[in-house]
Amino acid sequence: MSGAVVEGIDDTQVAAWFSVHVPSSIPPFEFELIAGGHSNLTSKVVDQGGNAFVLRRPPLGHVLESAHDMGREHKIISALEGSAVPVPKTWGLCTETDVNDAPFFVMDFVEGAVLHDSVIGGEVAEADRRDLGLHVVDILCDLHQVDMDAVGLGDLGRKEAYLARQLKRWTRQWEASRTHEVPSMEESCRLLSERMPEQIGATIVHGDYRLGNMIVQGRQVKAILDWELCTLGDPLADVGYSLNSWVSADELTTMGKDDSSPTAVGGYITRDE
Repeated sequence: MSGAVVEGIDDTQVAAWFSVHVPSSIPPFEFELIAGGHSNLTSKVVDQGGNAFVLRRPPLGHVLESAHDMGREHKIISALEGSAVPVPKTWGLCTETDVNDAPFFVMDFVEGAVLHDSVIGGEVAEADRRDLGLHVVDILCDLHQVDMDAVGLGDLGRKEAYLARQLKRWTRQWEASRTHEVPSMEESCRLLSERMPEQIGATIVHGDYRLGNMIVQGRQVKAILDWELCTLGDPLADVGYSLNSWVSADELTTMGKDDSSPTAVGGYITRDE
């Protein structure tokens, strides 16, 4: 076992689970926390043969069950295996909380970079950036063309009134967390309700489709991650969300250059494209 204690991992119990559900794995295992905080905890698991896996579980002390539903995320990724959408292979879901204190699932570890910001975005070779951007678009098209019923995701959520449901939920969350009046927020809610477009059709919607949730190798996306917000709804919502995070090098914000967007370094396709 790894000598270091890893947040959210009972190494003995998890190793026993691996021996049953990932029989090709070779104990003992080493565990390394990849991402923590308020999002789902993501740990890398490496066996003695050098095989690498990823274990996902809810954050410690989590309270919002719907936002950290391991069974839902496992179901989505497993359903998309074999489709044109690149996702890691899943190995199993554990719902018995006495194993690791919370449900978790295991999938393959995919090598590559996650472009969280413009610093990492700048590490992508300039010759690869444009093609990478086009691949991001192609995958989103592929996702929206997946037959939700054929892959077993037709019951993932309601297909209709997606934008109205999103706006209602955002408004409710704002009202629950508001500590004082913020006129600009009230005006934003009013404008969104007033200008909400009519939904035409429904597809599988990722809900958080951006480079920061993808594993990249050169000019290709090797895996789409973080399906926590995935549901059924308006595909243009994914497009709008992606455009919002796709900052070009010549765009300025009130704070100057936007270093939070990997595309801000330039060389990627533009928002207009």
